[in-house]
Amino acid sequence: MKSFDDCILFLLAKAYQKAHGDFKRRLHAYGLTPIQHLVLEALWNEDGLTAGEIGKRLIFDGATLSGVLDRLAAGGWISKKPDREDKRMLRISLTAKSKGLKPKLSAIRNRTNEDLLAGFSLEEKVLLKRLLKDIQL
Repeated sequence: MKSFDDCILFLLAKAYQKAHGDFKRRLHAYGLTPIQHLVLEALWNEDGLTAGEIGKRLIFDGATLSGVLDRLAAGGWISKKPDREDKRMLRISLTAKSKGLKPKLSAIRNRTNEDLLAGFSLEEKVLLKRLLKDIQL
């Protein structure tokens, strides 16, 4: 049996903790969590999605996403409005606050990624991204 420091599950978990912790610390000044930021990223990519569409894109279950959206709305980051054609559905839209802070928040994400991978060559960065994507399949 391999020791824990050779276990891919342990290594991935520790890498996640480091990356997530660094990003969380940097977002703290804005009152955001990494998951909330991820939802904003989805909306910056395509504003006006439904909760179901966000959940599919980010692979979040409804219960998790519901709480995240409620906190984002309470913080003034998003608004929820009924769909024009189907009043049962809510459209999630960015507010002026979240649109205005997109450059700063994107820069924080980019800087966190750069810092995390600072010791890697370009080839290692490309390989790591490919391997992580392959694991998701």
